[in-house]
Amino acid sequence: MSNQDPDWPSENRIWNHSAETLPREEIEALQLERLRAMVERVAKVPFYRDQFEHAEIGPQSIRSLADLRRLPFTTKDDLRRHQPLGFLAVPRKELARIHGSSGTTGIPTFVAYTAQDLRTWSELCARFLVAGGLRPAHTAQVAFGYGLFTGGFGLHYGIERVGAAVIPTAAGNTRRQIDIMRELTPEVLICTPSYALTIADAARELGIDPATLPMRYGHFGGEPWTEDMRREIEDQLGLQAFNNYGLSEVFGPGVAGECPLHEGMHIQEDHFIVECLDPETLEPVAEGEPGELVITNLTREATPLIRYRTRDIARLYREPCACGRTTMRMSRVTGRTDDMLIIRGVNVFPSQIEEALLRVEGTTPHYLIEVDRPGTLDEVRVKVEMRPEIFSDRMDRMQALCEHISREIQTVAGIRAHVDLVEPRSIERFVGKARRVLDKRRLSD
Repeated sequence: MSNQDPDWPSENRIWNHSAETLPREEIEALQLERLRAMVERVAKVPFYRDQFEHAEIGPQSIRSLADLRRLPFTTKDDLRRHQPLGFLAVPRKELARIHGSSGTTGIPTFVAYTAQDLRTWSELCARFLVAGGLRPAHTAQVAFGYGLFTGGFGLHYGIERVGAAVIPTAAGNTRRQIDIMRELTPEVLICTPSYALTIADAARELGIDPATLPMRYGHFGGEPWTEDMRREIEDQLGLQAFNNYGLSEVFGPGVAGECPLHEGMHIQEDHFIVECLDPETLEPVAEGEPGELVITNLTREATPLIRYRTRDIARLYREPCACGRTTMRMSRVTGRTDDMLIIRGVNVFPSQIEEALLRVEGTTPHYLIEVDRPGTLDEVRVKVEMRPEIFSDRMDRMQALCEHISREIQTVAGIRAHVDLVEPRSIERFVGKARRVLDKRRLSD
């Protein structure tokens, strides 16, 4: 498969050269200028006004980027306590749109956008879409949810910003998705990674080789996924898979995205400051070490946030990328501090289980982790779908495979787990974020 396109040479895989290739000292000078302006702007928001007054800080306190650490954190609970629009920093008459979080980790929270915010958002999405192969002559099929969820809309307008065409199929109705792919031949697919594999499964059920579907590039986000899952998607759908990162609270998709080298996602540092902190001590971790991402908006008008604790776990890298971009990069999200399971004192993320499963030939990325405490100790059971050709009526073979998977889980995650091999398509599929964990423990008793 070739990435080359005669009317869009490889050196043009950068959408905004002036922003994406700024020297480090210019990036930091711009961030400092915008941070001071943002602190002044959010001082009108009651939550920040009270926090600033208590800490005796203001715009004049920000003399360097190091002073960011003097500013208060913002959490999801803070947003919930001030719902629906308690963090609004502009008059309500200036709003152009209101979105909400997907609500998979609690009560949905609302976020607002001015017309300028929407223009900024489309610019941010255009950057990573172009880095991941989108051309003005292309057509992109968006199989994300539309509605309150930010994913579909941000990517939709980013595609249009580039000049490409959009097929807004939204999520669900997988058979119709495949029909549209075959009829309209989009070059780009946009959805969650788990739904990309659902599309591949559905195609095979229809007697269609998913690798013959027309897409050449895929942009996947909305849930954590692994490198093994990337390879699985690329092998099954015959496309190049790109990761991107964002969350509704700080804008939506567009905070960061991959270039063709796949060596981390480039953070849009002219619009965000991203810290990586130890979630317990809230002190910075060493470069390349895992920590919680904390994000500060620099340009958002309607509902900007200061030092928002995302709960997402990732790593940051500051060295410039060989692609020519100079912005800091982040690893893929490996889990969340609020979906972390503590099993007999060991911290475990669902993505670690997925990594272990996909190390074993014949497994699929469709699995369910069940946690229970029948007595005094936690027990973990992992149900994993097998490929049809691997299933056997030989009990000794199946038992050996279960033991192999269990050993891999122990190697990667540090826990012992019971493994159940289940038939293909027996685990529930989701068109949005996949639900991987069923925790049956009564931990609040």
